[in-house]
Amino acid sequence: MASSIPLSSVTLPGHRAPAAGFEAPFEMLGVCHERVERMLALLARLQHHVLVRGWDESVADAARDVMRYFDEAAPLHHEDEERHVFPPLLAGSDAVLRQVVQRLQQDHRDMEAAWVAARAALASVTQAPPAGWAHFSAPEEAALTGFTRLYDRHLLDEDGLVYPAAKAGLSPEALEAMSADMMRRRGLDPG
Repeated sequence: MASSIPLSSVTLPGHRAPAAGFEAPFEMLGVCHERVERMLALLARLQHHVLVRGWDESVADAARDVMRYFDEAAPLHHEDEERHVFPPLLAGSDAVLRQVVQRLQQDHRDMEAAWVAARAALASVTQAPPAGWAHFSAPEEAALTGFTRLYDRHLLDEDGLVYPAAKAGLSPEALEAMSADMMRRRGLDPG
């Protein structure tokens, strides 16, 4: 019998402290996107593991890791964008950019709604499931996969278009205020 490698160690090798801090808010937002991608990769591995091997403690650990990230860090990240990245672009003169930002705002609402079903599916495997349980149901699988798909275009548009445009338009004072707000909302001292 092959030894079981915990899902988190398989998907998160080289987990490292972020190279950016809140003093560089757009770089920190980029680090958050890297974490989102790692959590979504962990979610995909979890789904595959359940399909191939069924439930074991590594599934529960991975589910708790994904839930913790999308319960705690992701909402703060979305709020960072809603408070500091999107408003100047919505007030700008670029109609195409405004349209992209409006879609990204809708994505945030869709992600929040989709997380409810995805989280419920993950919560069901944080402990040993009942006897006879073999895998996620079709609706649970659809909820998990659908949640992941919401991020595909979203991250590309933010990294490739929205972040550079927003960063270019913000003054050093606005960036400093953004940094201080991000820290305060996370319970950190911006001083």
